[in-house]
Amino acid sequence: LVAVERLDPASTSLFGRCMLTALRAVRPTHSLLRLTPFLAAPTHAPRPEFSRLAPPLSRKLPRFRSRAFTSASVRCMSAGTKRMAPKTIGTHDGSFHCDEALGCFLLHQTEAYADATIVRSRDPEVLSGCDVVIDVGATYDPEKNRFDHHQRGFEEAFGHGFVTKLSSAGLVYKHFGREIVANVLGLDLKDEKVEKIYLKVYKAFIEAVDAVDNGVNMYDTDAPAKYENNTGLSARVGKLNPPWNEPTSPEIYYDQFLKAVAVTGKEFVDATKYYGESWILARDHVVSALDDATKTHKSGEILKLPCYCPWKEHLFELESERGTNPLPKYALYEDDKGQWRIQAIPLTPSAFENRKPLPAAWRGVRDAALDEVTGIEGGIFVHAAGFIGGNKTYEGALAMAAKALEMD
Repeated sequence: LVAVERLDPASTSLFGRCMLTALRAVRPTHSLLRLTPFLAAPTHAPRPEFSRLAPPLSRKLPRFRSRAFTSASVRCMSAGTKRMAPKTIGTHDGSFHCDEALGCFLLHQTEAYADATIVRSRDPEVLSGCDVVIDVGATYDPEKNRFDHHQRGFEEAFGHGFVTKLSSAGLVYKHFGREIVANVLGLDLKDEKVEKIYLKVYKAFIEAVDAVDNGVNMYDTDAPAKYENNTGLSARVGKLNPPWNEPTSPEIYYDQFLKAVAVTGKEFVDATKYYGESWILARDHVVSALDDATKTHKSGEILKLPCYCPWKEHLFELESERGTNPLPKYALYEDDKGQWRIQAIPLTPSAFENRKPLPAAWRGVRDAALDEVTGIEGGIFVHAAGFIGGNKTYEGALAMAAKALEMD
């Protein structure tokens, strides 16, 4: 057993220098990392430059890929053979944000940094020994694996039509995202779905992290917000920082940071799997509905889907690709009870306003009263906001949609 604290870089053996190299990326104010069975705990206070590496994520949270930091992570062999130090991910210490927590998780989903240990520090000497550094250092240089966005003049965007300035999460995703998506979904990197999900996950998940971290408003307006929303991912990560009015320490900050990595990582994996294993499959249903629109109704403005599915975003993309005209106004689909829904198509996938809401006279009316006001049997309801209604049969739902096209 070797106490690394007692090693002098100028006079150690090859074995000693191997240990020093393994611990070159360090975090001040912490005790020595025990590389069991190779190293024993020090018998006296450690010098800062040999303080312990960050604890492995696998001890703190379940991750998509197992990355336990064990004795195998640092291979110490007999004298005269090569020694391999574990890779390290450097980021800043102190208060943390969503972008670097997510960025660390993303790096752990790559082959290059699958077993990397996280080091939190602002010391340039410490960071210089890290294999990759994110959100600190005032340098963006992909060839050197430096991914900061705080420096003057930085305006890097994701590309592909996106203009939001990137945070450290966006930078990591831009350069490693395709590999990450393929790994999370268990796909070959050459699978055509990887590129589509790579772009979709940026739009639906990563871009918001970039925008919040860089202070980009969702709307170009100075009007006061009508309500507060503090439930987003960035807000929830912010609340994981230790309270200002309670005692804290680097160890407490580190433990809370690992919780942030866990929160962001789980949501990233959930989102990626949703888009890669569920959302993408709905596209074929929307393609068929558009192809058969004039068969469903002569106007071409009513779509028939075989079941409920996430159709909105696919519809808007396909309309744009095809130059669809006239634009569909209603979508019909069968629900899980065997009844049929009539849904007004919104102005955008996330809008509350619709291209043509169901008629005002029908809104908030149900059952027999709805049959009477529409003149169509089997009515179940029309929502008070006019964005959705229901009928017991497909024929009834189609009749309601067709009549709604002619009404205000």
